[in-house]
Amino acid sequence: MQRRARAYLSMAAVGTVLLTGCAQGTGGGETSNATYDRGTKLSGKVSVMGFGATDEIGKVRLDEAKKALGSKVKVKLIPGDLDIQQFLSSVASGDAPEVVYADRGQIGSFASRGAVIPLDDCIKGEKIDTSAFRSSALDAVTFRGHVYGIPEFNVVQIIQANADLLRRAGLTLDDVNGSSWSKVSAANKRLTRTVGGKLKVIGFDSKLPEFLPLWAKANGADLISADGKTAQIDDPKVVQALTWAVGIYNAQGGFGKVKAYRDSADFFGSGNQYATGTLGAMPMEQWYVNVLNDVSPKAPMAFDTVRDRQGQPIAFASGSAWAIPKGSKNPGAACRFARVMTQTSSWVKAAQERVRLRQKDGGLFTGVLTGNVEADKKIQAMIKPSGDQKWDKAIQAEYTANDHTFSMPANPAGQEFETAWQDGVNRVLNGQQSPKAAMAQAQKEAQKALDDAWAEIGK
Repeated sequence: MQRRARAYLSMAAVGTVLLTGCAQGTGGGETSNATYDRGTKLSGKVSVMGFGATDEIGKVRLDEAKKALGSKVKVKLIPGDLDIQQFLSSVASGDAPEVVYADRGQIGSFASRGAVIPLDDCIKGEKIDTSAFRSSALDAVTFRGHVYGIPEFNVVQIIQANADLLRRAGLTLDDVNGSSWSKVSAANKRLTRTVGGKLKVIGFDSKLPEFLPLWAKANGADLISADGKTAQIDDPKVVQALTWAVGIYNAQGGFGKVKAYRDSADFFGSGNQYATGTLGAMPMEQWYVNVLNDVSPKAPMAFDTVRDRQGQPIAFASGSAWAIPKGSKNPGAACRFARVMTQTSSWVKAAQERVRLRQKDGGLFTGVLTGNVEADKKIQAMIKPSGDQKWDKAIQAEYTANDHTFSMPANPAGQEFETAWQDGVNRVLNGQQSPKAAMAQAQKEAQKALDDAWAEIGK
């Protein structure tokens, strides 16, 4: 599913690799002897790891980057998604790529291990305007006061619902957008349908384990402190959020039943759960709007932002970023590459090409969400009313969500921290522990991972 998802968008274990001997520079970590200057003529090569440029949004920006680098720089894309073990091994062996495309949640771990270099000099030399980036995106790649990644795409969640099922149950989007958990629970029961003990309609899917941070934040809690040093997984508000979200599944016969039925759906096809009327509502990433519009444009959809318990829009932002590995043999070119790939003009030109192609095939342009606020505003202005209110509402919801995001702070134990809380959620879903006990265990595991990681690099 994730591989298919990336087509619409455009930590493995790190083993025992230890990256040492990092020279200290103005960026607060290992730097290079490169001169970062927007006006410098460049040469050499730029090998790119983790980026496929599989659609027009990627290809157009890649062409722009190649033009900016000049004819004396050869850009080579390393096939495949980012393999973290392979990446760390390449850095340790002194054969790192010039630039890497990674999940923003990985940047803190990479930075703590010396696998990527701080970009202070890069940002200054190439005149990258960091004020143009969303704070949630920039925060996720800022470690110990230094920026280690240039944010790219932004991924947010919105409520996606079957309007016919809502109407027949006498419900509205306000009943399922999360502004009232009691309303969502009641709507879940009214929407759920079982026949002969078999689930036929999933009322509401709270999307655990991955969306626990969203529900916790909606309840006023963060899983980790702002400085990335203290786990807060056992916060009573987190436990309350988990208890409620698991209760959504329990009311439908348990998580196992819901998951089995959910997994049987033709998720990326015309027989998806909305087209077949087998799902009432769920929070889901905005890219799924494109899937639904492509394969089932007549499905009875309704959309809204996810709301916190005060009724305000909220979204858990994730996405990608460009980083320069330790040992990059052409960091100046890598920096320029990252700058052009994420600058406003490149995003706009790529979006214009998508508009052209959508018009050619009769499809709908739903916009492109990025970590660049200026680019988002210009791209949103390119969107024309579709004439179909439900899709216009979807676009409005995703752009509103994009303006109300939060993210996890960068920390040196990103994957271990995520594993701790997700394993805890799964123990509850599988009936092994109560929410309170599971979060207490996850808290201990996550805090140990954080303490060990911070101790290794020195607080």
